[in-house]
Amino acid sequence: YLPFLVIDLIVSSILMSLGMMMVSPSTVSLPVKLALFVSIDGWTLVLGSLAKSFGGAG
Repeated sequence: YLPFLVIDLIVSSILMSLGMMMVSPSTVSLPVKLALFVSIDGWTLVLGSLAKSFGGAG
C-alpha cells in the first residue's frame, strides 16, 4: 500500500505547486496507480497469493 500512498502524496503536491487546487488528486492519481499495478503484473501476484492460500490448507 505504501507505493500508492506515495503516488497520492506526489500527485497532490504537484497539483498544489501548479496552483490547480480545484482538480481532484484522485482523478489524476488513479490512472497512475492503475499503470503501476499493471506494470508490476498485479493480477498475477494477487491470483498467485489467492491460489497459495487455498493450496496450503491440505
